[in-house]
Amino acid sequence: MNAEAVNPATPGSVTAGHVTPTGSRRKARPRLDLRRLGRAALLGPATRDRLPDAIGHVVDAHRAHHPDADLEPLRRAYLLAESSHRGQMRKSGEPYITHPLAVTLILAELGAETTTLTASLLHDTVEDTDVTLDQVREQFGEEVRYLVDGVTKLEKVDYGAAAEPETFRKMLVATGNDVRVMSIKLADRLHNMRTLGVMRPEKQERIAKVTRDVLIPLAERLGVQALKTELEDLVFAILHPEEYAHTRELIVRNTARADDPLAEVADDVRTVLREADITAEVLIRPRHFVSVHRVSRKRGQLRGADFGRLLVLVNEDADCYGVLGELHTCMTPVVSEFKDFIAVPKFNLYQSLHTAVAREDGQVVEVLIRTHQMHKVAEAGVVALGNPYAAPPEEQAASDGERADPTRPGWLSRLLDWQRAAPDPDTFWSTLREDLAQDREITVFRPDGGTLGLPEGATCVDAAYAQYGEDAHACIGARVNGRLATLSTVLKDGDTVQLLMGQDPASEPSREWLKHAHTPAARIAIQRWLTAHPAQHTAPATEPAAAQRPTADDPAAPQAPQAPGAVPGRPAAQVLVDRPGAAVRLARCCTPVPPDEVTGFAVRGGAVTVHRVECATVARMKSSGRAEVGVRWGEDAECRVTLVAESFVRPHLLADLTEAMALEGAEIVSATVEPPDRQQVRHTYTVQLPDAARLPALMRAMRNVAGVYDVSRAQPQAPGA
Repeated sequence: MNAEAVNPATPGSVTAGHVTPTGSRRKARPRLDLRRLGRAALLGPATRDRLPDAIGHVVDAHRAHHPDADLEPLRRAYLLAESSHRGQMRKSGEPYITHPLAVTLILAELGAETTTLTASLLHDTVEDTDVTLDQVREQFGEEVRYLVDGVTKLEKVDYGAAAEPETFRKMLVATGNDVRVMSIKLADRLHNMRTLGVMRPEKQERIAKVTRDVLIPLAERLGVQALKTELEDLVFAILHPEEYAHTRELIVRNTARADDPLAEVADDVRTVLREADITAEVLIRPRHFVSVHRVSRKRGQLRGADFGRLLVLVNEDADCYGVLGELHTCMTPVVSEFKDFIAVPKFNLYQSLHTAVAREDGQVVEVLIRTHQMHKVAEAGVVALGNPYAAPPEEQAASDGERADPTRPGWLSRLLDWQRAAPDPDTFWSTLREDLAQDREITVFRPDGGTLGLPEGATCVDAAYAQYGEDAHACIGARVNGRLATLSTVLKDGDTVQLLMGQDPASEPSREWLKHAHTPAARIAIQRWLTAHPAQHTAPATEPAAAQRPTADDPAAPQAPQAPGAVPGRPAAQVLVDRPGAAVRLARCCTPVPPDEVTGFAVRGGAVTVHRVECATVARMKSSGRAEVGVRWGEDAECRVTLVAESFVRPHLLADLTEAMALEGAEIVSATVEPPDRQQVRHTYTVQLPDAARLPALMRAMRNVAGVYDVSRAQPQAPGA
């Protein structure tokens, strides 16, 4: 759309993405003469019963993928586009029709279906000519109209400086309903980048930066590697010309080498697979410029095997693993390089086995193993999926959690969700770039079996907002893989996350959460709440006043509420001791209750203290030579026990907790509520129970109080503690 002329690659026979090592040079498709195509568009025959000569290359590429396609829509779309753009010229001097032709050819070579190609031919007509969307609908149907509208830019006269971000917002929303919109945009940008040289340097740089920050990450997410890699090289040439020139020289020197280790290993692989009776095609895939540059920065001086990788194509999934087994058996594998993206595909549909083998001279050759269908998807991504309106197979039916439909991947659903909440174009534009910079995705599991797709580096805060939206303001904690975790915990691929939600509808997020929010959805939701409640920014909103009280042992402190009828000092459970008349004391260090296994020791004054046998004090007294006194529980099951409750801070927690304890018949003898630490608080209660058998039910009731994540018996203290 309106960007113009010549390739930015340095002059010479080597252009970005088209250099191959000696002995493995692929037969390159000759670059089309766009001037000739433009002349054919103006002068060639265009009768109703014959396809115009100008779209012959498009038709040939299209038939290679879709031999039975109806070509009539392409013929009519070309005639409308050519007549509408007639008289318009690109800055390079070609007739403007050469641009939609080139964009359509790019998509046809990737295997796009007829509707996409029809819309591609028309993609600039509504923006740059008198053709209207209503006319497009009348002549080509609603699908084509939708695609053309999706890629039509908003006018600067209406939107001013916000035109570009709002155009991308409009395009992304359209992509949410039909990914073919973004396919056309990517091909459009690729051709404009190929022909950007006549632009002013500052405009080249601006377009290249937007391509780097937005279009290339979108191409990666949609799995269109063929477009992504060439876009990367074209951006590299514009933004880093010196490093590009150096990388180009490395590739030229390697191409001139007499020997080619990749070709030698490829021959060895063919021999191994032939002897194993595995039908396979073994190809050499040269690295593109940016890939060579990355490898050189990582490894320093490059060797011949660093300039490409081997690609092994087979017919069936099982053959992929057969090839892997033969290579690892007959060659020296580099085990650390093995990755299985067939069993666990990448989030952008990519599937392949990655491995590497070592040569005797120490060079390591990377090998990709995939089926022909996997290769098609790896190159073309969503373009290879065809028509997203077609009914999906049963196994792709939408499931609870991450979408199974690859035409509406999880990252796109999340992007569409948060963009609605972006308050202005600048926030949307900056947040979009940040979001797209997160180029890896993880999957975490919910306890109910559902999944959440999150960017790498996401935390429990992000998981909460991904699952609950703005209701996540009430999140009070999380368990990761069954263990308590702070909301700042960074999640890993495959983690199971249980989010602990409070019951108070007035729950508020903490400003601290912004430090741990990695996703736009979480950041925008938290920031919106904080902006709407400026008076409450000074203190964490979820911290209950009760949690800041001094301990109950402080005479000046207000006492924690007690259950009705609590009687401090009531004797504990009946204990029978083998010393008649001896006073009995239950040790405070381990608070034994029936039916704990207990033992006793005589202390000053003739009394006997009773401890749980696993108490650390028991071991210390035995080691000092103190004799044990036999003790056992009597028939009276009444007991006194000390419990520790761990909770997140929230309003009314203390009242809810003591009420739950009272309902279970527990009488609170004493209570200590420690000052909160990182939004967590520790409560210690000594309670009297009329029957020790009620203890498990009491602990369950306490755990069921919203905000309480653990309840346990007071742990025995270590010696000297």
